[in-house]
Amino acid sequence: MKILVTGAGGFIAGYLIEELLRAGYEVVGLDNLSKYGPVHRGFSDHPRYKFVRGDAKDAALVEELLRDCDHFVAGAAVIGGIALFHELAYDLLAENERITASAFDAAIRAHREQKLQKITVISSSMVFESTNVYPTPEGEERRSPPPQSTYGFQKLATEYFAQGANEQYGLPFTIVRPFNCIGIGESRAAVESTVMSGNVRLAMSHVVPDLVQKVLKGEDPLHILGSGDQVRHYTYGGDLAHGIRLAIESPEARNEDFNLSSTQSMTVLELAEMIWKRIRPRDPFRYISDKPFRYDVQRRIPSTEKAKRILKFEATTSVSEALDEIVPWIREQVAVGAI
Repeated sequence: MKILVTGAGGFIAGYLIEELLRAGYEVVGLDNLSKYGPVHRGFSDHPRYKFVRGDAKDAALVEELLRDCDHFVAGAAVIGGIALFHELAYDLLAENERITASAFDAAIRAHREQKLQKITVISSSMVFESTNVYPTPEGEERRSPPPQSTYGFQKLATEYFAQGANEQYGLPFTIVRPFNCIGIGESRAAVESTVMSGNVRLAMSHVVPDLVQKVLKGEDPLHILGSGDQVRHYTYGGDLAHGIRLAIESPEARNEDFNLSSTQSMTVLELAEMIWKRIRPRDPFRYISDKPFRYDVQRRIPSTEKAKRILKFEATTSVSEALDEIVPWIREQVAVGAI
């Protein structure tokens, strides 16, 4: 079984490709390396992995790579922290629409003329940006007001691409929505501008690596965005990769959508204190609240029942266990100046 993964140089894709190779699949990865630049991972030289440097907007290239693939994971996107939702509000929308259209153009032809069985679409919890229903079940993205950010709106549009391609061309799909992925392998993005938090430059504008690097660099008091009462379900990348693989494989996942998430709710302030005590156990925890970005969603609490019932998926890695891996890795990255 052979799978094409676009956005192969990305954060979640790193975990996913490792999961697919471990499960015995042959994998082709496509990425233009525009976000992080060249990235060498443990599986880069795996005999069942082939990396192609190229643009996911090139529908002809994607179609050629799909020629002998059974599955397609459409993961390529322009993405960054919430700072980019403001700085690149148009580019995020326009570029991601081009990437999405190219992916589906290629997938439709590969399904009709080649051996492609299904497209699995990596969407986002941001489709629920405007909901007031918690825990938020699948389907609520169609009932709640549309997302306010162009990024959230575009991710919702991607889900409509899946619907349209299925209704008109019979292309089978599965939609997966990762919630707040945490893990290692996310470096400072080349497209990020300088955003300061206190006297420390934000690394990725993603809360876990930024909090860790700020504590490691001695920021005191620790600067957090907003009150710290924002609720998230931080989900380890390895767990998300396992859920995505189950969604690829399950016949019952055909033309379905799934929230993939930990069931553990945590505020940003609770997370910050956990990280602080892990790195600086002898110092009292002190923090200060900075003005948040506009699209800082206050609550992101998913329903995970559908994924558990149909995919038999449950995230099993706690935030504390994930930090056992994340903190040493970021410490090394800070030491070499990568973050």
